[in-house]
Amino acid sequence: MADASAPEIAEAYQDLRSSSDTNWLLVDYENDRSDRLVLTSTGTGGLAELQDTLDDARASFAYVRVKYSNDKESQREKFILIVWIGKSVKVMRRAKISVHSADVKQVLRAYSIDVSASSKDDLNEAHIITRLRKAGGASYDGV
Repeated sequence: MADASAPEIAEAYQDLRSSSDTNWLLVDYENDRSDRLVLTSTGTGGLAELQDTLDDARASFAYVRVKYSNDKESQREKFILIVWIGKSVKVMRRAKISVHSADVKQVLRAYSIDVSASSKDDLNEAHIITRLRKAGGASYDGV
């Protein structure tokens, strides 16, 4: 069981859900042997900025606000949960991620889709927006 009870995580989540400029947060394990999660960073640069902070040697959880438009008239804002498992993450940590994801989802609970990623290519914004459109219901552009 992961410990995602750090108050900084809940505060950053509430800030991101509000209308602040912050549009992503990153949660990492305190260290390689710990199941305690801590807020690592937040940012305002969207998925591109978040990708720069991801480490191939770490398993992390990210929560991101994504803005997109379906047409000239509408602007949508959706939230995604990213489960990042870097290519160099140790086997035992990999094995615990699915169980720990459930604990994280108790804290970062309101999102449209979750994205499992082990490569920065898995975080292609165009592909994520396509998934959000499909998950969002009414779509008038054939997606």
